[in-house]
Amino acid sequence: MNAVDRRPRVVLTVGHAANERMLRSRGFYVDALRDAGADVVVVEPGQDAPADFDGLCLSGGGDVAPARYGESDPDALSHDVDPERDRTELDAVRAALDRDVPVLGICRGFQLLNVARGGSLVLDLAGHRPDDPDGVVTHRVRAEAGSLLAAAIGDASIVVNSRHHQAVTPEKLGDGLRPTVAVDDLVEAYEATDRRWVVAVQWHPERAVDREMSPQVRGVFDAFVKAAAATPAAAR
Repeated sequence: MNAVDRRPRVVLTVGHAANERMLRSRGFYVDALRDAGADVVVVEPGQDAPADFDGLCLSGGGDVAPARYGESDPDALSHDVDPERDRTELDAVRAALDRDVPVLGICRGFQLLNVARGGSLVLDLAGHRPDDPDGVVTHRVRAEAGSLLAAAIGDASIVVNSRHHQAVTPEKLGDGLRPTVAVDDLVEAYEATDRRWVVAVQWHPERAVDREMSPQVRGVFDAFVKAAAATPAAAR
């Protein structure tokens, strides 16, 4: 558990828990944030984030509506689009960035945050999303030395598991973002250059135990909660 002077109030945005599997997935995020020392406020699609929060965690889920980043989708390549969730999360991201509150984006959150910064997405990527709803793709990543992510998880090669069919490439990266992990021609992690602590990863660090990832991946929650605990009073 992360040692923090106070338990920061962290907003966790989620999708609708339509079944037991989705509810269990939500629980992984809540547990990871609480274990790192946060008080967690869960915000569902259609709800508004509270005005006072110290950190924002954007969780995984369905696809961001292509219209949000200026794309059409005539072949219906996007899945599980939820306009209410898009609105809720984009509003929360803008509020967090305006106040320089720490933000952690995970999987869909990685993509949503990129869109919020004016970036776009590859609509469909073959071979990165198994048909099995619990299936994952295992691969190795290495965080760029000197980055916020490397400070959180180290800069050695580690194993992560991901599940996504949309992606970010360097040319689609949003304003003020720099890649900190690249795998082939894909950006797998990035951070903001113009904010105190904004980090996003394409993999699922909250699933480190049940998906047999390197244990270091959980360090991103400790670093995020520590940054949230240091949020200036003026921002709160």
